[in-house]
Amino acid sequence: MAVVVRRDAGIYAYEASLRRAGFELIAGADEAGRGACAGPLVAAAVILPAGRSGRVPGLADSKLLSHAQRERVYPEILSRAISWSVVCVENLECDRLGMQQANLAALRRAVARLDPSPDFAITDGFSVDGLSMPSLAVWKGDQVAAAVAAASVIAKVTRDRIMDQWHQELPQYAFDIHKGYCTSLHQERLEQHGASSIHRQCFENVRRAGRVNPL
Repeated sequence: MAVVVRRDAGIYAYEASLRRAGFELIAGADEAGRGACAGPLVAAAVILPAGRSGRVPGLADSKLLSHAQRERVYPEILSRAISWSVVCVENLECDRLGMQQANLAALRRAVARLDPSPDFAITDGFSVDGLSMPSLAVWKGDQVAAAVAAASVIAKVTRDRIMDQWHQELPQYAFDIHKGYCTSLHQERLEQHGASSIHRQCFENVRRAGRVNPL
């Protein structure tokens, strides 16, 4: 059965169309930290209920929300979700797998941990093989599908909190400001202090920074 969704139909339209096609439990999955050169890659998956109870006030792609907005939306998602999960792929595994495979592995694990298991999964951007249910990769899915947007918020909030904790251990890198992404400030601190043990050696700028400082 074909599922057609208009671009201007709103953030809940994908799930509504899939439910009309016979899929009841619809998961969205997204990640945070793919482009960072330090810290973990974090993926989340969410199943929101149908109807009004699944409509999260203020929900949008995490990148379109401020820190304060994400912090307000985050508990709303957790309280309304039928199921949610979050997984971390640490920097050493990112180095071993490469970022593309680490990203797919993280999304796959996040969906697999949902209980109950979804009937259908929507992933942001990339098709994810190895899922036990039908799935659809949606370009900019975190902007057009509510469950993916919810997953993006969970992943982003979780990862930001992890990087804030790392800032307490490694304040010289200013992880509380750039969260491990490749900003000019981060590069300046890398060149000044060298790489830490949570930096990803698969990034050339990290390898150029030289030594790995132990905790």
